[in-house]
Amino acid sequence: MRYFIRALKYFAAFCVLYFAIVWLSVMTTKGMDISAWDYIVANFQTTRGQLLGLAVVVLSAVYPRMGFMTRRVECDMEAERDYILRVFAAAGFTLKEESDGRMVFRADNILSRLFMLFEDEIVVEQYGQWIDISGIRRGVAKVLYRTWGR
Repeated sequence: MRYFIRALKYFAAFCVLYFAIVWLSVMTTKGMDISAWDYIVANFQTTRGQLLGLAVVVLSAVYPRMGFMTRRVECDMEAERDYILRVFAAAGFTLKEESDGRMVFRADNILSRLFMLFEDEIVVEQYGQWIDISGIRRGVAKVLYRTWGR
């Protein structure tokens, strides 16, 4: 069910993005006396428009699988708790929940959460000498590749 909800979120985001691009195009084109909605309706009556709609549906259905990842880092969560908190704070995440061998981080401002479609939860779990960092690809990559340098 979670996968389906994520796919619906991405579909809605792609539709909003498409409408914004069409609206900007119509507003900046001189001599065009048509509304953005009429342009979209006319576009979807063509084969190209129908293929675009199909591509948006397929991309929305596939993106939740591609948009989330898990990475393993050699680290002891208890010994390096302060370092982990600093790394996530530098990447724009705050600790929201902590239990034995598990930390849950969320984006620290509403704009970041909105751009991640409120899928901004990153979970850090201890497995032996490793920690698994899993969540939205953009957030995990931001933590690992921009700030996890020792």
